[in-house]
Amino acid sequence: MKRFLILAFLLAAQPAFANHPGERIDEVMTEQEPAFEVADHPSTPNLGVEKSGGDVLRLGDLHDQIIVLSFVPRNCNSPCAKQQAALAGVQEQVNVSPMKEMVTFVTVHDTDTSIEAPWDDANWRLVIPSNDETTAAAADRFAALSSRGQELPMAYVIDRNGRHAGLFHGAEFQKTNMTLYINGLINNAHAPKPPAKEEWWEWLTGWF
Repeated sequence: MKRFLILAFLLAAQPAFANHPGERIDEVMTEQEPAFEVADHPSTPNLGVEKSGGDVLRLGDLHDQIIVLSFVPRNCNSPCAKQQAALAGVQEQVNVSPMKEMVTFVTVHDTDTSIEAPWDDANWRLVIPSNDETTAAAADRFAALSSRGQELPMAYVIDRNGRHAGLFHGAEFQKTNMTLYINGLINNAHAPKPPAKEEWWEWLTGWF
């Protein structure tokens, strides 16, 4: 039943994004989602993080994955809690589709902060900064990618080639918009030209 509900949401959004995939992905998303910002950079700032148990995680290790990166510094409190819940909602939409195997969500936090959002551990990595850096310091370095200022929280979307593609501000963005943006990046990585409108229908109905 849940899959059909999410399919209905995406079908409702689809007319507004009929030309969304392909080269116009940033343009259309900017028109449709106020929280979205194009932040096209060939790479991301260096980020040293480690998983529980001390295993180092490098973004480059997530080869051929779309990465959705977020930070939960201490004292962020409600804004970060709301953002994590929204991102977990995006993950829920992603994970009922074939995209589940192509997208990894990464949350960086300090050891004295808790994450209570309903994440699916299958493609979510909860990590802490390494090299004695605080989450706030790492978040500030990534916030410099934005031209709108440094107000946190932000969620950073990195494409399958390691390019920082765009970011979503706060927690009020439409979850379906981020899901469609992620799908657009996946399509762009494999298609030399924008897919036809009919291909969206094939992608959506291919879930079932």
